[in-house]
Amino acid sequence: MRFLTLLFSALLLPTFQAAYAANVANKKPNILWIFVDDMSDWMGCYGYEMVETPNIDGLADAGVRFERAYMPSPVCSTTRSAIITGTMQTTHGLHRHRTMLKKPLPAGVFTLPSLLKDAGYLTFNESKEDYNFTFKRENLFSEEFERLGYSGHFKGRDVSFLEQLKGKLFFGQIQLAGGKFEGETGSRYPMPSRVDEASVHLPAHYPDTPVIRNAIARHYEQVVETDEQVGAIVAGLKEYGLWDNTIVFFFTDHGAPLPRAKQFLYEDGTKVPLIVRFPPTIEGAPEAGTVREDLVNGIDITATTVALGGLEIPASFEGHDLFAADYQPREFVISARDRCGIAVDRIRAVGTERFRYIRNYLTDRAFYQAQYRDKHASIIELRRAYADGEMTPLQASYMSAETRPEEELYDLEKDPDQLHNLAKDPECASILKQHRQILEEWIEETGDQGQEIDSPEELKAVYDYAKGNVESPEYDFLREDR
Repeated sequence: MRFLTLLFSALLLPTFQAAYAANVANKKPNILWIFVDDMSDWMGCYGYEMVETPNIDGLADAGVRFERAYMPSPVCSTTRSAIITGTMQTTHGLHRHRTMLKKPLPAGVFTLPSLLKDAGYLTFNESKEDYNFTFKRENLFSEEFERLGYSGHFKGRDVSFLEQLKGKLFFGQIQLAGGKFEGETGSRYPMPSRVDEASVHLPAHYPDTPVIRNAIARHYEQVVETDEQVGAIVAGLKEYGLWDNTIVFFFTDHGAPLPRAKQFLYEDGTKVPLIVRFPPTIEGAPEAGTVREDLVNGIDITATTVALGGLEIPASFEGHDLFAADYQPREFVISARDRCGIAVDRIRAVGTERFRYIRNYLTDRAFYQAQYRDKHASIIELRRAYADGEMTPLQASYMSAETRPEEELYDLEKDPDQLHNLAKDPECASILKQHRQILEEWIEETGDQGQEIDSPEELKAVYDYAKGNVESPEYDFLREDR
């Protein structure tokens, strides 16, 4: 079993926890999240050699690298809502990208920054939030921290804003553009990359065209940009005397902005890099260069951060402290996709040690429904290739509702690109049943709110925002020609 081969042995966890608890009693650590948008784990420390990523690799060399971390959603606002509350987005109605008619969080549900702020931490977020609930910013983030004021992500290499953290106990987030970084070219095709497009790995679910190859090569360029920004942040922490008492988390909100990655529940969409670097002041911290292969849900980052801050994990949190003395590896991880922009959908996935199970609840529509990504060069190219008859049957299956399966099952060991659906393979019937049962029990136990479609009021808000330019049948009651 993979769990038994963890380089970070569970036997070491009690040793770390005891030493860490003693350390916290003397001096609490600072905690920094480097939170990246739309980026897969295409880095040297994860075995990718197309580009060099010395700064991210350096964090891994000095900390713990998680090989199998998955986000609860493959799109920004729903994942970020889950991470900041430590709950699955489906538990409290935060599962729509984006929620138009936002409400406050239910009583008893807390955000991570508010907990740490109340515990005496200076808290800040530079800069993206994108939460599917209403909140007062001063309840989450310290007003005395002066943000750079970017509307979306930290940009460039100037990290002088870190100077104001000197001598203070802090929890902070720095948001990097990652797969949204466009440089000076905007969204035009082609976009520059130092990677030779002919040499990239092209999964068989994409047509082999210059536009698609460029999109893949471009993501490597985005990874390099992110690595350089990470280098600037680390240098800033060192310059201002923060490095030796700051725990650094590096992770992304979901996978690359490629058609079958972002917004979908294949490995490409939900599997992310996760690195936790401990400073030398933390006695008994995990050995530098530790690699763990246990399954991780993104909401575990939240629970772990609370624990590392010396606080008790709230009952509302659904994640696990990854370094707890009584830590037990997960047997599965769940990810969920619901409405994305104007495209109404409902998909759930179960990831286990070897298999990925996907349940498509709305099989009356294609995967690539009309939505806000239609302006992306890669999506435009897919629609062109389909219209021109240049796709294989597999590639074309994503374009038509007639070929959308209700269930999908993939053997990740034999089929890492998830090309061969085993859901109807008689030899996999017991495996399919097992994963189906896991999902059904999880839905019932958590009260997955995605079982209900958006309210009429929410659908009308989306419809009005889109000026009626929608396709999903859920909007039919709003059409003038109904």
